[in-house]
Amino acid sequence: MSELLSKRGIFDKDAAKAAGARTIIQGDTSNINDFNNLKYNWTTEYYRNALNNFWIPEEINLNQDVKDYRKLDQYEKHAFDRCISFLTYLDSIQSAYLPYIQNFITAPEVNMCLSIQNFQEQVHSQSYSYILDSIASPEERDRLLYLYKEDEFLLKRNRFVGDQYNDLVAHNDERSFMKALVASYILEGIYFFYGFSFFYNLSRIGKMPGTVQEIRYINRDEDTHLFVFRNMINDLRHERPDLFTEELKDYYRDILRQGVESEIEWGRYSVGNNIQGLNNNMIESYIYYLGNLRSTEIGMGYLFDHDQTEPQSMKWVAEYSDPNNVKSDFFEAKVTAYSKSSVFEDDL
Repeated sequence: MSELLSKRGIFDKDAAKAAGARTIIQGDTSNINDFNNLKYNWTTEYYRNALNNFWIPEEINLNQDVKDYRKLDQYEKHAFDRCISFLTYLDSIQSAYLPYIQNFITAPEVNMCLSIQNFQEQVHSQSYSYILDSIASPEERDRLLYLYKEDEFLLKRNRFVGDQYNDLVAHNDERSFMKALVASYILEGIYFFYGFSFFYNLSRIGKMPGTVQEIRYINRDEDTHLFVFRNMINDLRHERPDLFTEELKDYYRDILRQGVESEIEWGRYSVGNNIQGLNNNMIESYIYYLGNLRSTEIGMGYLFDHDQTEPQSMKWVAEYSDPNNVKSDFFEAKVTAYSKSSVFEDDL
């Protein structure tokens, strides 16, 4: 039997003051935010970067996108509609999931990070709404937001993540918490990154420039969210080795593999071989690579004996993901480099 999770209280006068006594879960906490007394020092790096990364979706001009969206061919539109619908779902479900897991996180500085992340997820949701409000009619917008109601494949994608989160709500035990944590790590580190790559490919062929710039800013935030979940999992590896026995590590690796395989299946369906600049082989290699990368980052080793390095065919993704690496018309130029500090370095 997996041990039930203890909910954190609001205030415990007897909670240990020393930072070293804190734990991510199953601890006691006073919930005092003491920025000079931290156990998880990586939270400071996240906090500073998150503040510096603030951005406003409406600052980005979408006039060209309104024209381009009507000119997308049937395959590009099929992919665009499904990718933006799926990404909207991912940010939306994170907005519900993050405050839920905060009920069980007993380190104040980690909860601080999750609170900031939740705010950013709301900004991302607003960004997608801004895009859809700009390029589509109200009827089209509502249809795309709830596209899973008519697209069974998209519903299947949504369920993969939602089922892991619902399992945590149903059981509230340590095993379901870890499964949900790994599922969120997949969401932040694989699903978002593949979804972004489709939009960057549109930029390569000169389409939807405003949408792509919105995605760049979202991508920059997601880099930091990935940083949070990677550190949470790695800290739990040291604090709770009983949650990382060989049997449980095999279980987590199975979840990661399922996430990779389901995303490859989604890539074949949503993009396939009919879009200039992308094909199934490129998509599969990239997603396998992301799976291997994310698995090694949390001490699980490689999931697959192939695609252990970034595929040459997808190296352009990193270049297009830089929010400051964009040319704009002088008369329409806006200040786009909101960040005053460099973003987190990732291995991509």
